Amino acid sequence: MSSVNLSTFVPARILVCQLRQIGDVILSTPCLELLKRRYPESELHVFTEKKCEPVLRGNPHVTRIWSLDKARLKSFPTEILWYWKMARTGFDLVVDLQQLPRCRWVTAFSAARVRLSFTPPWYNRLLYTHHVDLVDGYAALCKASILAPLGIHATSERPRLYLAEEERQAAARLLHALGLRPEHRLVTLDPTHRRVTRRWPASAYAETLRLLADADPALRFLPLWGPGEEQEIRELVAACDCKDHILLPERMLSLREMAACIEAARLHLGNCSAPRHMAVAVGTPSCVIRGATSDGWTYPSPQHVTVAANLDCQPCNRNTCSTGAPCLTAVPPRRVADTVLAMLAANSETDMARHLQTP
Repeated sequence: MSSVNLSTFVPARILVCQLRQIGDVILSTPCLELLKRRYPESELHVFTEKKCEPVLRGNPHVTRIWSLDKARLKSFPTEILWYWKMARTGFDLVVDLQQLPRCRWVTAFSAARVRLSFTPPWYNRLLYTHHVDLVDGYAALCKASILAPLGIHATSERPRLYLAEEERQAAARLLHALGLRPEHRLVTLDPTHRRVTRRWPASAYAETLRLLADADPALRFLPLWGPGEEQEIRELVAACDCKDHILLPERMLSLREMAACIEAARLHLGNCSAPRHMAVAVGTPSCVIRGATSDGWTYPSPQHVTVAANLDCQPCNRNTCSTGAPCLTAVPPRRVADTVLAMLAANSETDMARHLQTP
């Protein structure tokens, strides 16, 4: 442990390391808010991957984003030199939220007086001047518990994604072009996932959309997808009996376009993936079908609900399942549809102030 007195320590420049994934970077934003609140005059830098940079763009707490573009770092020496140049910018405090190899390189090169992380394996402990055991609970607050040695304690801070007004207006124009009108109620939909243990069957989504459309003809559904997932979405739409309720974009939306559309929605429905964290970050209620993961990914609020089979094997946190992921196949569409309708009814008064304006 360092001899630095953390009660009087005030860093001029801070680096937070959170490379991936997109959802995890969103979940790191309470740490940024808490650090800036504790050290308002300090520069706050973030080290992340290029694909994750958009969810940090516009964050008022962040001075600079160091965006790792692995495609440009063609050789190991080039990569190490880039880490060296970044790390030697002059950081007094490094907060490593992941302990991935690239984070460890930067931490080691930084020579920061305080290098903080969660309790590492014994062979990495010399990299860090301070470490702490993570607390259990919601993932964002678990990350923020790393800051405890600095006298920073998270309470109910939620992730945040900051959109510009022009991004909101662009989303409104897009949705209008797709057929959304003021009398409609938008639900964003995230039915894909590369892991079978986190992907509710497409047939279940198709039936759920039918049930929702029958119960509330004003509902409109906007499917979201990532790289390589468009065909899955088109197959899902083809299987639906309520195609006139589906607003299908002609292309994959960017991360910030997704976030702006989710913000315009009355509710987000989907799997345990990055868009659920976007919904929390822009203040839109969410309903998630939970498979192999735990409720540690769910923001603790009645506005954010999970539907799960609650089998004895849950949560297993596995990426594969030899028995066909019964934790997901056992969740009936009727239960999900009833949950969504109840949430929409409960949030109807609040949603009146959030409805989409026709451009």
